[in-house]
Amino acid sequence: MDEILGSDLDVFIGLTVVLFGGCAFMMGQALANNWRPLWQPAPYCVLLALVNRFLAWSLFGSDPVSIAGFLADLVIILALAYCGFLLTRANKMVSQYPWLYERASPFTWRAK
Repeated sequence: MDEILGSDLDVFIGLTVVLFGGCAFMMGQALANNWRPLWQPAPYCVLLALVNRFLAWSLFGSDPVSIAGFLADLVIILALAYCGFLLTRANKMVSQYPWLYERASPFTWRAK
């Protein structure tokens, strides 16, 4: 499991999921609140994943050039960023235009 994640499981959960995942979720919310396009969280997530790899190496001695670890970090960070983005965008559409849209799921809306 350490080869896939590029670090120990507890480091992965604490650093990637909790710390950087929380930052990615809030970043997705901020981008959705400013009506940014759907592609815009992706470059920021790549930067977050690079910083995550650096901190995992400098603080915990993880492998800094682990491609599999970087991709695992990037997938989690992207998923949480787009989760925050889509939740916020759906909430904004339903609350700002209640006569036009109703919530279809937590991530989507539909026309009334």
